[in-house]
Amino acid sequence: MNGLGLPDVLAGLMVVALTMYVLLGGADFGGGVWDLLARGPRKAAQRELVADAIGPIWEANHVWLILVVVMLFSCFPPAFARFATLLHVPLVVMLVGIVLRGSAFTFRTYDSQRDDVQVRWGRTFAIASTLTPVMLGVCVGATISGDLGAVRIDASAYDIFIAPWCTPFAFAVGVLTLALFAFLAAVYLTVEALDDALRDDFRVRALWAGAAVGLCAFAVLALARTSAPFLWTRLAEERWALPLHGLAALAAITGFVALITRRFRLARFAAALQATCLVWGWAWAQFPYLLPPGMTISDAAAPEATLRLVLIGLAVGLVVLVPSFWYLFRVFKRAPGAVHH
Repeated sequence: MNGLGLPDVLAGLMVVALTMYVLLGGADFGGGVWDLLARGPRKAAQRELVADAIGPIWEANHVWLILVVVMLFSCFPPAFARFATLLHVPLVVMLVGIVLRGSAFTFRTYDSQRDDVQVRWGRTFAIASTLTPVMLGVCVGATISGDLGAVRIDASAYDIFIAPWCTPFAFAVGVLTLALFAFLAAVYLTVEALDDALRDDFRVRALWAGAAVGLCAFAVLALARTSAPFLWTRLAEERWALPLHGLAALAAITGFVALITRRFRLARFAAALQATCLVWGWAWAQFPYLLPPGMTISDAAAPEATLRLVLIGLAVGLVVLVPSFWYLFRVFKRAPGAVHH
């Protein structure tokens, strides 16, 4: 922590919260992908497993995203203002997707069980679950590319509100996010499944999704060389980059071997570690900037009194939040053979 100030600590806590959202809420979105792609003689059972895994905890997982938004607004208001204004189009699409996904999931459960009604709500749930992660990744890609921070206020409406995020690099990050969420969901569902045949269905999906994550990651890096040179330089030249790449590669290899040998709990741990490496690799590459290339964490920080109050409130809130999450997972994920994600 030497050399890190209070704004850096709070920014780090935002990354922790975002990591939790990826590992928990991201897997829920990935479940929607597999609901959309359910195939074969067990497609109904596949969708039922997804619903059973998501059902008890999907809404609670959004608390991590809410925490990130509230901390960004309270602790770094200039960054929040620029981020929310320039990216309002993908953010609105993302928020609509979250609402439609949750509503469709609920209505599919409690509405009429007629086939046509179930198909309508099921498609809405699955499409919203697929679109939302892409928009989340697009926002991340636009931020780290530097395009967002370089926008001039005297530019045209297109250059201000569309051009920063409507780029191949931003959408490549969006597709990577979708693949990562689908991978996490498939791996977690191999642990959730009680039927061997159903577990093998998701084992195969996890292997394919893991390969897609690797391909998308290489595509993002290739595009970063010209579209996000700051990211490329940090990931290629910083001292921490090689150990991080090595840890991510080790996690990926471990996950693949564990899936092939059917050691599903180890695969779940490896998948979570791989996702964490991706999130923290982005965070370290961007540090100390909130909006590269010009707005640093300290530049955007609120007054120290505000930061201290937020930190105190966060500490008090976590005293309630962490035990509540533990109890929620224990109550709804304690069935034999089922473990929480």
